[in-house]
Amino acid sequence: MTTTMPAVVTIATAGVQAAPSWLSERLADGAHDDARRAFDAAREAFISSRRIDMGALAASLGVDRTSLFRWVGNRDALLSEVLWSLAVPTLVQADHANEWHSGGPRVAGILTHFVDDLITARYFRDFLRREPARALRLLTTKESPIQRRHVATAEWLVRRDLGEAPLGGAIDPAGLAYLLVRTSESFTYADLISGDNPSAERARVAFRLLLRVDG
Repeated sequence: MTTTMPAVVTIATAGVQAAPSWLSERLADGAHDDARRAFDAAREAFISSRRIDMGALAASLGVDRTSLFRWVGNRDALLSEVLWSLAVPTLVQADHANEWHSGGPRVAGILTHFVDDLITARYFRDFLRREPARALRLLTTKESPIQRRHVATAEWLVRRDLGEAPLGGAIDPAGLAYLLVRTSESFTYADLISGDNPSAERARVAFRLLLRVDG
């Protein structure tokens, strides 16, 4: 008799494991080459600061829009997966950059690094300027899986670095993760939310206050 070992959850996988989508599952199973081809083309366009246009994308792939929608779903579904695919390596890099820290300082450092990368990524800021309403809807609400994945990743970090009773049990990991993500959103998208300037430094201060990190 054989048993299947549970998948090891990492900072790269915590989000999508907590909030998979129809498209993420198609991309992961390796059996949908057309979906992968369309996704890769869309991702390349996004990184090049070009708008992902379903008609133009279909034409570039030599198919009609109906086929493209059958492969990847609608534009929001495709855009959400492209956005998350770019968030994952940024999170991994942030984790590596803070691996010598522990506890609250490590969580604060990772989240600050992530905010700073989002603020300084030109293609990401171009997207926010080009489609502000859609960006906020996809990134900060449950209209797409992105926020749920962000919260799940933050919760994974809290559990790993602060344990099951963070801050002396004053709050549960899920609640703290949600507060951290909302803080991250507030400073990353400050220009869209309140007309203020995005600021990784202000996010850093807020994270450290929430996590009770001295200094």
